[in-house]
Amino acid sequence: MTRLSGWGANLHADSVLKEPESEAQIKASIDRAGTIARGLGRSYGDAALNAHGRVVGLGRFDRYLAFDDATGTLTCESGVSLADIIRDFAPRGWFPMITPGTKFVTVGGCIANDVHGKAHHVQGCFSACVETMTVLLASGDIVTANRTENADLFWATFGGMGLLGVVLTATVRLRKVETTYFRQKAIRAGGLEAMLATLDEYDRTFPYSVATIDVFATGSRLGRGVVVVGDHANRGELPARLAANPLRVSGPPRLTVPFRFPEITLNRASIRVLDAAIQRIQARKPSFGHYDDFFYPLDGIAHWNRAYGRRGFTQYQFVIPFADGLRRLHDTLTAIFSAGELPFLNVLKRFGRASEAPLSFPREGYTLAIDFPIRTNTAALMKRLDAAVLDAGGRVYLGKDSYLDAITFRAMYPQIDAWLEVKAKYDPQGVFTSNLGRRVGLAR
Repeated sequence: MTRLSGWGANLHADSVLKEPESEAQIKASIDRAGTIARGLGRSYGDAALNAHGRVVGLGRFDRYLAFDDATGTLTCESGVSLADIIRDFAPRGWFPMITPGTKFVTVGGCIANDVHGKAHHVQGCFSACVETMTVLLASGDIVTANRTENADLFWATFGGMGLLGVVLTATVRLRKVETTYFRQKAIRAGGLEAMLATLDEYDRTFPYSVATIDVFATGSRLGRGVVVVGDHANRGELPARLAANPLRVSGPPRLTVPFRFPEITLNRASIRVLDAAIQRIQARKPSFGHYDDFFYPLDGIAHWNRAYGRRGFTQYQFVIPFADGLRRLHDTLTAIFSAGELPFLNVLKRFGRASEAPLSFPREGYTLAIDFPIRTNTAALMKRLDAAVLDAGGRVYLGKDSYLDAITFRAMYPQIDAWLEVKAKYDPQGVFTSNLGRRVGLAR
């Protein structure tokens, strides 16, 4: 048995871990008593945990199979990471079309979570850049799934958290870029109403946008923070010092958190200092920023999750509709900041239209993601937030979740029955299962 956890390190499970390197080895690794695939373990909770069951790690299943330099179409095994793609294709002028806030995720993981980024209102989720995939079913068959062939499986796999089968390969479209830099702008907002107005305004002129909220601002200043917007920079607009190497690719992380910090390290005083530093850094963004600073600021610190201590942390991400969004966000932030917990890193964004995937998280509205070090009352707060989000007509992101129950999940995701029909069709014996799947009623 191997003891595994998600990135939040707040939930653990002893599992039989297999790490195959070939299609045949993956087939041989499937245990019909219960199996889940795992990428680089960057889902925060228990999505890739299977207590006392089989976990198939796909980090070594990471080969490129084909690339069309004219169209930017890449076919690869599902264990290829976005970091791999950036390292190998950015110097050739290609970048991932859709990316979350870390590059240390596999293509298979991006599909399972239908990840989104800072430009969902313009570009959609990861499903928007996937042309086709091959999936290993519980029967042992390998099928092709795309928008015309096995389309029900194709769409249900996005956001399906690996519970329909093992994605073996995927064909994805990359984005043509002249540089790996971003033209960016920072705007201070003095409160929540100004924050949302700024996001609404700049989303019409910049494809990428994200806001960071000051977690210590209350009263009339509640929701105060900084909005950063940006777009891919062309070579001709870069200053000379950057234009000399316009497709620069970063190396490995420069810093490492070597061990789990003592729990007393994160307290109101230390978080206040760090929060103020983050606000200053965001507000002083230079006119041009490298992709690592723009997309992946935390990737520069290896094992940064260890800073949350022995009990780990949870990240709570939800989306609520635009309608009445200001009031609902105000009430939710008030509940968060007055709960006596230690909310820390956070990002606020706008989402565009939902995809066709029945369990894909994004829908039109405002989305907030915020970290909580695990303390005695953290789980109870998550339950209260679930109720508030549900009452607002919103939902919670399974890729970050650790506490959602089956009844609330069903209420948040009205297309669950359609997804379960696909599950019954392609995995009638329930071979693919996980702690998360069982917890929210997607598996047994």
